Amino acid sequence: MNGFRIAVRAERRKMAHNPWWLVFFLIPVFPAVMGTVNYQMNLGILKNGWYDLWTQVTLFYANLFYGPLIAICCSYLWRLEHLNGNWNSFMTAPVSIPCLYGAKLFEAVKLTVFLQAFVWILYVAGGKAAGIPGFPPAVVAVWLIRGTWGGMVIAALQLLLSMVIRSFSVPVVIGLLGGISGMLINVAGMGLYWPYGLMMIAMNSNQSEDLLSGRLVLFMVMSIIYLGGAAGVSMLLLTKRDVNSSH
Repeated sequence: MNGFRIAVRAERRKMAHNPWWLVFFLIPVFPAVMGTVNYQMNLGILKNGWYDLWTQVTLFYANLFYGPLIAICCSYLWRLEHLNGNWNSFMTAPVSIPCLYGAKLFEAVKLTVFLQAFVWILYVAGGKAAGIPGFPPAVVAVWLIRGTWGGMVIAALQLLLSMVIRSFSVPVVIGLLGGISGMLINVAGMGLYWPYGLMMIAMNSNQSEDLLSGRLVLFMVMSIIYLGGAAGVSMLLLTKRDVNSSH
């Protein structure tokens, strides 16, 4: 545990002095505003208040923004290791490979939790701005929490991609394409077998009926498979990387 705490502090210091986090305050505003405006423009057919607002916000956020935002964080977490010979310093740190990787996953998951909490605030603010009475039903918060779990799966996958791909932007593009592919695969009814589809189903993206009704166990099993698989492959690759590699 001490090694993990050391690794987490190191990752926190790397992230602390850069303005990258401004992205995570600014970008989620766009899907929240777009969803709220779309809701207000369609009040003639959207009659279910908070539920319908959720469908409109997640239509944009889950499909186009959530995955790429996680991908940006993961690319940045590996960016410093890919520059100026920092890979050698990273690999010779006096902590184990699981601690080194776990610290990066912890930071990515922390961002995922922050994103979801911020989107919830924006969603509630949008609902109040649109004149929806009361507050969101508790089940919507459950969907948000499930989406956070789905985001953890994406974080593990994107960390793996950003570790093996030195480019900052390529994994981000993959995150965007993953979101689009998840939307298409969900339409085909196979979303529970695709990681980016898992995240959207978990959030009940663009739906007011619970997409996981009767399928929660399968969702958890597939999530654990993808999360554990991505983490396992990442740590295996790290044990195979030579300190004097091209990084």
